[in-house]
Amino acid sequence: MNYAAKISYIGKNYSGWQIQPDAPSVQEIIEGVLARIAEHKIRITGAGRTDKGVNAWGQVASFKMEKFFEPYKLRLAINFYLPEDIRVIKIFHVPDDFNARYSALTREYKYFIWHGAVCPPMLNNFVWWRKGKPWDMELAKQACKLIEGRHNFKAFCRAGECPDDPFRTIEKLRIRNRGKLSIISVKAPSFLTNMVRIITGNINSIALKKNSLAWLEELLSGSERTESAMTAPACGLWFWRVNYN
Repeated sequence: MNYAAKISYIGKNYSGWQIQPDAPSVQEIIEGVLARIAEHKIRITGAGRTDKGVNAWGQVASFKMEKFFEPYKLRLAINFYLPEDIRVIKIFHVPDDFNARYSALTREYKYFIWHGAVCPPMLNNFVWWRKGKPWDMELAKQACKLIEGRHNFKAFCRAGECPDDPFRTIEKLRIRNRGKLSIISVKAPSFLTNMVRIITGNINSIALKKNSLAWLEELLSGSERTESAMTAPACGLWFWRVNYN
């Protein structure tokens, strides 16, 4: 039986989603719990990777089990054994050919930024706390518009991990403000390593007037990573949603 699960987690204590040889990962923890329940080894496929410290609201994973389980009973069993910073929110029976990664149409991330001298403590590890000069929000929105569409995102990928084809299509890039909180929403079929965090770092550079919109346009033509701005901290990034047929 093929299953799909919507999973939320806090990334602080993990090296990311994907299994690592010498550090704990979210995938490893969930596979261990499933093996305990099913009494056989189970490999799960995630819709997307997240780096160390990145959080997830709506990661999706698919896996096959020899036994039939009612979804709500399987969810209860998994959550019983999981640590409190990882939770299965929903489980579904899905067709045999469903794959959380390859069946995905688009993926959505949100990046949360708190501006100001004081940040509420309950937001620790969930936002990027910016203490410095205020953003020019109009410039930030113009930067979002420039980044939308299909571009060469070589300058928006972690150095040394850029694929031969660095072109990607950003279907949506928006910024909303709620008082001192800014929320950047990004939607695309696929992303490069660190891409959303580097996008956020470049928006930050524009909004602080450290660099110009013309500089950003040049980056999108295929500049090197060294020409780009900082990589925003992992704690503000959330893997928000995966869209399927």
